[in-house]
Amino acid sequence: MNAPTNPVRANPGMDSDTFEQFAEQLERYVKERLIPAEEEVIANDAVPPEIIDEMRDMGLFGISVPEEYGGAGLNTSQYARVVNMMSYAAPAFRSIFSINIGMFASALKNGATEEQRQEWYPKLVEGKIACFGLTEPGSGSDSAGLQTTAKPDPDGNGWTLNGTKRYITNAPHADVALIMARTEKENLPKNAHVSAFLVPMDAPGVSTGSPDKKMGQSGSHISDIMLDDVKVPGDALLGGETGKGFRFAMQSLDNGRISVGAAATAYARRALDSALRYANERQAFGEPIARFQLIQAMLADSETEIYAAECMMRDVTERADRGENIITKAAAFKVFASEMCGRVVDRVVQIYGGAGYLAEYDAERFYRDARIYRIYEGTTQILQLQIAKHMLREWEKENL
Repeated sequence: MNAPTNPVRANPGMDSDTFEQFAEQLERYVKERLIPAEEEVIANDAVPPEIIDEMRDMGLFGISVPEEYGGAGLNTSQYARVVNMMSYAAPAFRSIFSINIGMFASALKNGATEEQRQEWYPKLVEGKIACFGLTEPGSGSDSAGLQTTAKPDPDGNGWTLNGTKRYITNAPHADVALIMARTEKENLPKNAHVSAFLVPMDAPGVSTGSPDKKMGQSGSHISDIMLDDVKVPGDALLGGETGKGFRFAMQSLDNGRISVGAAATAYARRALDSALRYANERQAFGEPIARFQLIQAMLADSETEIYAAECMMRDVTERADRGENIITKAAAFKVFASEMCGRVVDRVVQIYGGAGYLAEYDAERFYRDARIYRIYEGTTQILQLQIAKHMLREWEKENL
């Protein structure tokens, strides 16, 4: 098995004219196809299969896969824009392909062997669905508490995995999972006791629980993954080396956090557009409530914060494309965008007034859907700790 090659850090991405044409088509698809389908998604708690097929045909499941493996080869800035455009519609549409183009594709880029890339990149491009198995019933961001194990087979040709993963997006219908598992009994420095494995979801011993009932985000499914004496070959070990899994996972989470930040920013924009329309249509005291100064203040504050998040998205993705280390700025963007979205949807409910509390109006749905952005891919509180840790580390380098 070949050792993983160093990933190319600077990424020019798709030709800008070609990408802008694609973006124009995608924006039209979101507004003319996806938004009208939202009621069906909510009613059935599922994205219609024909829409998933359309997304496959558009190449959305492989947009971040390098061109030499059949993908579109988008850079981080272009990837974030696609996620942002798709996330103007109901969150389920982003969710179904986001793990493919974010954390899973990033893990392949950062840590896979060439053989693993040749096997899995084309499968992503054709529309196989991926999931990312890090969180467990007793551990999330705390890797020291990870209990899933991977033990080498006596003949040395494979591994046996046992454990349970929790809150795994797309698990009920995924084709492959990237599973973080303990390959050492004792906790080691730099989380070297954790390794990553590429596990087909149809492998004997892999099962999923029933999709969890959630507060919002209808059509986006999460569930447990149970691993019961799951046998995988030796080449299922990502990168062909033990002890690197957590590092690969954390590197992949940079892309995941950009995706969540881009999604939260777009959903805040969707909610504000709805509130602006409602404020101009709703009459009180003989005039539209949009003319009331305190309504205008909420609209203005929301526009200001969305603009700030859009600027952060552009900055962090351009830095990524230049090859800079973005771990702190990706975390900062995700924290700001997700918290901002929460404030915006709260104002939108207030602008709607009593109607904002009724399920027949969009504001109530926006409010429920947005809450998860502050939790997954790192809670705000965990990311605050991470940001501060890196700030202090940099200060020590410069001053001690």
